Amino acid sequence: MTDIKRTKTELDATGQAVGRLASKIAMILRGKDKPTFVRNIDEGGKVIVKNADKVKFTGRKLEQKDYYHHSMHPGGIKRTPMKKIFLKDPAEVIRKAVLRMLPDNRQRSALMQRLSFK
Repeated sequence: MTDIKRTKTELDATGQAVGRLASKIAMILRGKDKPTFVRNIDEGGKVIVKNADKVKFTGRKLEQKDYYHHSMHPGGIKRTPMKKIFLKDPAEVIRKAVLRMLPDNRQRSALMQRLSFK
């Protein structure tokens, strides 16, 4: 087994749509941008996102989109508008989009640790 060389990629979020940016980030984190991609081996790189507060929202997502969380108790559903999360921490909107584009397996938490914001 050879040593894995992690590439460091800096992306500027200025004027980019959230979903398109998140899909680029997810591909880099998984290593799908490399010709040696194998899905069971984590060869992905590190991603640093700059200007997360200048990201673009298409349509009326900022006003209409909601994030849901359920406590698994009756009546335990919680709704948080995207606008509230974006005003509190713009990076969290991108982080949630990337998290949901990655496969739900053991590698996901390790992949998300390589995502950072400036």
